[in-house]
Amino acid sequence: MRFGRLLIMPALLLAVFCVNVWGEVPASSAKRDDQPIQIKSNDLATDKTSRTATFTGSVTARQGDVTIFCDRLVVHYGEGEQSVDKVEAFGNVRIVQGNRQGVAGRARYDTHAGTIILEENPRVSQGKDVVTGKVITVYVDEEKSVATGGADRRVEAVIHPRDSGSTGGKRP
Repeated sequence: MRFGRLLIMPALLLAVFCVNVWGEVPASSAKRDDQPIQIKSNDLATDKTSRTATFTGSVTARQGDVTIFCDRLVVHYGEGEQSVDKVEAFGNVRIVQGNRQGVAGRARYDTHAGTIILEENPRVSQGKDVVTGKVITVYVDEEKSVATGGADRRVEAVIHPRDSGSTGGKRP
């Protein structure tokens, strides 16, 4: 497996999260795609048979102003030379962009569906505003997000009145 393929796959997860969970594309997102991707982990294992690359141990993946922290990052390659089916982040997942942050026990990006799914106590915040639920799904192509609850966990949103500069007047 070529090293270039290893770097391009996590880039998709990073680029996808440039669309924030409140439905807007930051102005810097187009430039971010041209920036280098830096991935640090304790270990990297690739498996050509299962078409995966697994980064483990204090994983940090950064491109531009987007940073993903997790315990393990798994990239699932498709049949094509440079295609990715999905990217999964496990354990202490934290995705940061400016004052926006998503945390969960697990995050999954499905390239075909164009969704990022945050599970296991997901929480998304911007400034002081916070949304939680059982599952938070970000629809990348439609630039929207949906928080769903369940029998054991309801959706909860805390939205503060806007003051000068808290989150730029945007609401989750």
